[in-house]
Order: sequence, then structure tokens, then C-alpha cells
Amino acid sequence: MSEEKIYGMPFAKVYPLLIAKAERKGRTRAEVDALAAWMTGYPPDRLSAFCGSDLTYGDFFRNAPAPRPERMEIRGTVCGVRVAEIGTQPMRDIRILDLMVDRLAKGKTVAQITGITGPCR
Repeated sequence: MSEEKIYGMPFAKVYPLLIAKAERKGRTRAEVDALAAWMTGYPPDRLSAFCGSDLTYGDFFRNAPAPRPERMEIRGTVCGVRVAEIGTQPMRDIRILDLMVDRLAKGKTVAQITGITGPCR
């Protein structure tokens, strides 16, 4: 799938898929929200509001109020692609969030994934 197609997908369709991936493994929406909030600077209540809007997935990342620089330290592979080798920032952020949700689904805690010990923002 092309980057432009992914960027144009509705946030309201993509984000619930990330939540479902985590919930299938016994994790919660609150944990997925914590990862997305940590990464982008959006407050968790705003993430819920986005699920009822026409926001695109690309714009979700492009318009993030406070992208955390530490997100760039997240390393790994998603769908056979090394996150560190992705050239465009919105696509890299999309893959980083996917990678973090994968790690959550595999049993890691939000604190282990992000390095935070207190509440997000």
C-alpha cells in the first residue's frame, strides 16, 4: 500500500485496529492511548474524540502537538521493515506506534516500552 493511501486512511478506522490488536492479548485501550499520548502529545481524551471525526491517519501524526523526541529511539522491525530506515517522518511515526502496540501485545508494559514510570503528561 502506498504511503499516500495510508496517510489518507481515516484515523477512526485505523486506531480501533491497534486497540483490538492489544485487547486480543489481554491489554487495554488505556494502555494503547498511553502509548499514543506519550508519542504524540495528544491527551488521551482527545484520542477518543478523534475516533468520531474525519481526521486522517497522516494528519494525526503530522499535526501532533508535542511529538516526543524519544520516540526516535524506538528500534525494531514491523512487517519486515526496520523502523530506523524509514525515510518519511509520518510513515516512521505510523510504524513506531504499530511497533509499540506489538510490544504491548507481547506482554511488555507501557513503562518498559517508553521508559516512563509516571502518568503521561
